[in-house]
Amino acid sequence: MLQLQEHDESITKHEQLLQHIERLKIGSKISVRKLARQMGVSEGTAYRAVKEAENMGIVITRERIGTVRIEKRPRGASDQLTFADVAQIVEGKVLGGSSGLDKTLVKYAIGAMKLDAMMRYVEAGSLLIVGNREDAHHLALEHGAAVLITGGFSTSPEVKAQADVRGLPIILSRHDTFTVASMINRALFDRMIKKKIMLVEDIIAGKPKPGVLKASSTSEDFYEMAEKTGYQRLAVVDEWNRIIGIIGRKEMEQLPPEQPIEKVLIRRPITATLQTSLASAAQTMMWEGIDFLPIVDRNRKLIGTVTRREVLQAMRDAQQEPSTGTMETFDYLIWNGFAEERDEEGTLFFHGFITPQMATQLGNISEGILISIMIQAAVRTARLLTGNDYVLDNMSTYFLRPVQIEDAITVRPTILEASRRTYKIEIEIVYEDAPVSKSMLTLQSIDHA
Repeated sequence: MLQLQEHDESITKHEQLLQHIERLKIGSKISVRKLARQMGVSEGTAYRAVKEAENMGIVITRERIGTVRIEKRPRGASDQLTFADVAQIVEGKVLGGSSGLDKTLVKYAIGAMKLDAMMRYVEAGSLLIVGNREDAHHLALEHGAAVLITGGFSTSPEVKAQADVRGLPIILSRHDTFTVASMINRALFDRMIKKKIMLVEDIIAGKPKPGVLKASSTSEDFYEMAEKTGYQRLAVVDEWNRIIGIIGRKEMEQLPPEQPIEKVLIRRPITATLQTSLASAAQTMMWEGIDFLPIVDRNRKLIGTVTRREVLQAMRDAQQEPSTGTMETFDYLIWNGFAEERDEEGTLFFHGFITPQMATQLGNISEGILISIMIQAAVRTARLLTGNDYVLDNMSTYFLRPVQIEDAITVRPTILEASRRTYKIEIEIVYEDAPVSKSMLTLQSIDHA
């Protein structure tokens, strides 16, 4: 057992677990139970470390495969897959052509047709997904395509040699063709979604090193640094650059000129990491009533700082950029079948259908789906009226009668109260003029500093 060093107070159990995960060989499988047993910690502690490693981008969890150590991709890297990525996704074994694993996958084709027809869909940089058809393996390589052999079948030594010569991978997977195609599609969608979600890292990268103060600094130091940086709040760090507090002009008013700031600084400030999404950072600052957020690493060492204004501006800039595709999140898929309408009096409402995917295992409509529909209707209504983005603050919901698959429902929002920061909205879902469910929601704007 690799016991953690309990006596070393400078490094936490969590940090030691992360360091152990980082030292694992790329491609290693990670089990929470096994990790906890190896390192002598609880499964809860091991699980938190694995999730943190996933947020860091050094492990990934995939359906049917589990959690695997991967090489961290730089932020902003292409959202396309390499053949090495494909091999990891499908839990594959590389039989030949390993020198081409870093090549980018252009597209893939499923070889479920005659050979002459199949080759019309195969081109250089593509991937042919096929079973134990050696003639198809040869022809794919000749056309400059890699091969993914499904069903656990292998291929001949001649095909492997040809793959090595051409630098085109031959990958073996035990899964069937439909499964591997689904796994690759899921990975492509996940990568596209992650790339579109802006992180704190995206705005910290171009900023200069933040100005900081020490606990022993004075008001003179504060005003000098505030003038230099233009910030009204500053981070306070210790001798190891670990965040110990923040201080602003309001706190400085309580301090005599020569006295150190230690007595008036705000200790244990709320912080974020580079992997925090901008939306989460904005929401946190809105809920906590703060406009300054220190950015720290996993040892709480200061990396940078952001203001609420900077976060909101970056989010607005991102929304104005041309879209390169649709983020097919669950919320998008749920709301995709709903249309915005107005009645003769100009009153806004939405209508759509309950699809089979919205049902539970028992055949009932998921209450969670209905809640999601009502939240999205409320947020879209408030956004249409103000142009701002909103998050849910609280919600009370009543389910009044069942609704069935393929029922056509109408979602009616009613504004109860509105202010610069908040909206109170009643949402009613109606089927055949009878209410199905009702909800009272309070939304908070994240666009006001």
